[in-house]
Amino acid sequence: MAPAAAVLESLAVPRPRTSIIGASAPWAATAPVSTSLIRRSMGLLPEFRGLRIAPRRPKALSASNVAIGKGLRHGSVVCEAPRAAIEVPEVTKSTWQSLVMECDTPVLVEFWAPWCGPCRMIHPIVGNLSKVYNGKLKCLNLNTDENQDIATKYGVRSIPTIMIFKNGEKKDTVIGAVPESTLVTCIEKFIEK
Repeated sequence: MAPAAAVLESLAVPRPRTSIIGASAPWAATAPVSTSLIRRSMGLLPEFRGLRIAPRRPKALSASNVAIGKGLRHGSVVCEAPRAAIEVPEVTKSTWQSLVMECDTPVLVEFWAPWCGPCRMIHPIVGNLSKVYNGKLKCLNLNTDENQDIATKYGVRSIPTIMIFKNGEKKDTVIGAVPESTLVTCIEKFIEK
């Protein structure tokens, strides 16, 4: 269990800079304390609270919990962060006309594929935008592996590609995993205030 905690510590806390905490500090020679802990106590680094170690399971498990309990006997790392991803509905060839072309509000369509790493990076951004612009913008995902004819029709050659449609017409295109601010700028042009 200690090695896992050490790995988490090294990932969560950057190396100290000598300009802030150096060998000339009065406590540096007297106390063998981790500089990251001192920096955290001085308020120089935020405390990371997203992960915790799950408590050990009791030795006696009921028959129904044996399958679940086996993986957690020695404790495990659990993410306590709230679920970040918002599920964005899928659009397919059969639903394209009704969900995109005949929609009264602007529609943001993310062209993606399951094997695409940058697509996984932009999924939470699209999910967040669907929540922020709820009622003003409809956000949808289109799997290009399963709907190649639609991707070809709109000239999608690279994924992720984000397209904004309004009144059945393609209005704007953003290619690649871009920051949320870039997508917000594109969306704001077509949202009625």
